[in-house]
Amino acid sequence: MAKDYNIRKTSGQCSLCEMQLAPGMEFTATVSEGPDELIRNDYCDKCGESLPEETNAAVLCKWRTVVPHPQEKKKLLVSDDLLVNLFERLSETEDPSKINFRYVLALVLMRKKMLIYDRMSTDDDGKEIWSMHLKGSDPPDEHLVIDPKLTEDQIAEVSDNLGEIMEGDF
Repeated sequence: MAKDYNIRKTSGQCSLCEMQLAPGMEFTATVSEGPDELIRNDYCDKCGESLPEETNAAVLCKWRTVVPHPQEKKKLLVSDDLLVNLFERLSETEDPSKINFRYVLALVLMRKKMLIYDRMSTDDDGKEIWSMHLKGSDPPDEHLVIDPKLTEDQIAEVSDNLGEIMEGDF
């Protein structure tokens, strides 16, 4: 059975120095891979600039953002470039939940017309493998995406998780 990755919302404080992150304050947020979960950390400017090399090496996704004011409408925290970066970084995963996540991420990138479907083939185990390339890549770089044959409920669940990441609700 696939694992669910519930990435927590910001705690409102720096993960290193524990300084309170006030509304309007800029900070760095990261998502890294833990043994059984994806882990979010937030860093004030001072701590974010001096992260140890081993911390940066484990980071799957890193972005700068601003602590929203409580009355502010949510903005997307993840740019298209970050979505593509996350899609590419998950290319070698064998974890079923990450394969599911990458598949839904591919669907999002296709909808945004950033990822182009080229063809489908079947591997030795009978799994469908989609061959795709990023729009504008010259020569086209091939990206292989496993179609995990998700149910509508599974797609909705993974999509909700992705939406939470994009909107900062984690």
